[in-house]
Amino acid sequence: MKAASPLDNFERVLLVGVALKRSPRAGVVSSGAAGRESLVELEELVRSAGAKVVGSRLQMRDTLDSATLVGTGMLVELKLEAVRLNAGLIILDRNLSPVQHRNIERGTDCRVIDRTQLILDIFARHAHSREGQLQVELAQLNYLLPRLAGSKRELSRLGGGIGTRGPGEQKLETDRRRIRDRAAKIERSIETVRRQRAQRRHARQAVPLGTVALVGYTNAGKSTVFNALTHAEVLTSSKMFATLDPTVRSVRLPSRRRVLLSDTVGFIRDLPAGLITAFRATLEEVQEAAVMLHVTDISNPAHAEQDAEVEKVLQDLGVADRPRLRVFNKVDRLSPEELDALRESHDGSRLGSDGSSDENHYPGVFVSAHTGLGIDELHHRIDDVMPVDPIVARRLNVPLANGRELAMIYACGRVIESKVQDGHICLDAELPESLAARLERFDDPLGARHPAIHH
Repeated sequence: MKAASPLDNFERVLLVGVALKRSPRAGVVSSGAAGRESLVELEELVRSAGAKVVGSRLQMRDTLDSATLVGTGMLVELKLEAVRLNAGLIILDRNLSPVQHRNIERGTDCRVIDRTQLILDIFARHAHSREGQLQVELAQLNYLLPRLAGSKRELSRLGGGIGTRGPGEQKLETDRRRIRDRAAKIERSIETVRRQRAQRRHARQAVPLGTVALVGYTNAGKSTVFNALTHAEVLTSSKMFATLDPTVRSVRLPSRRRVLLSDTVGFIRDLPAGLITAFRATLEEVQEAAVMLHVTDISNPAHAEQDAEVEKVLQDLGVADRPRLRVFNKVDRLSPEELDALRESHDGSRLGSDGSSDENHYPGVFVSAHTGLGIDELHHRIDDVMPVDPIVARRLNVPLANGRELAMIYACGRVIESKVQDGHICLDAELPESLAARLERFDDPLGARHPAIHH
């Protein structure tokens, strides 16, 4: 992957959003508010890519222009605006067809990229593992392949800049056959990674450790929640897509069960389908999870729309019906009155009888991962919903000479009462079911043998 140029931080960008006056679904007249919110998000993405936004334009249209998206009149205006602002790059808050991309560049005499290419650029910045770099390059090649025709002029420009990181200019000037060969080679490498992940998961399944996956919109605070639960030091950043390579850590729950917590890439609206496909090896951590923690930045006024976008991706991955906890993060940014109102609106929420996945239908925990507020409660709630290796109550009669087994009971279970008698220790304990099965020979036939009721 090509290293970022020091000049990237000074790249001046003009943003362009296009919104329809009427919703294509319901025919409702639009005020442009959604378009403005999307432009604000695009500006955050640009900052994460290391550039400076010097201006933005939002165009309201009846229909999208098939040749230029914005129309020839707007192209003239954008060309003049870019000259006035000394902006060398125009970023469209839409996904452009190859024809639209070429026509906008010719009409504005500026370098142009779309939303997808911007996201790919940020992914290229934040992919540090070999696996992540392979996945980003595959997505970039699949994006660029249909755009090779007529791209010689743009690709011949050497130097840094948003949208130029990744496979590199020389590779992009090769023919389609070489790019397809490279993509096929990357796919084989990623398939090897998938098999290795599957082998590791199979090894983990020999010891019943459930996996909990953090999911949520980008910049919702997933990595901060991850660090608060695991006491790890995963990179946290206000920049979007700061976490790209998955991280897995072990967590001890209040019941003394151990689970594996996985921090994954954040989602975003209009996430390109090619990215979801390319990152399937990473997203398998979500697909294999026994429980998902859906992290929401509850302080963001657009959090409901962001959660809806996350829901779409979970539907695409086929995991929308997986056991889930809602983690309403960043409550430290709310006033006491706002927090009380939110607690009341989400109190007692559970999955609806119709199986729907509205945010009010899942149990929620209010936390501030930054201050630690609510993290202990979150540990307990994970314990409650974790279906893997449930806790059972046992009465055991273990010889004092069996120090290894006694150490396992005290390390992995909770001893309620114990009494030493005749060289044995009689224990009333709550244990993970897998451990209870291993200690079955020590069961006291006169003791209790029923599911534990904990918390």
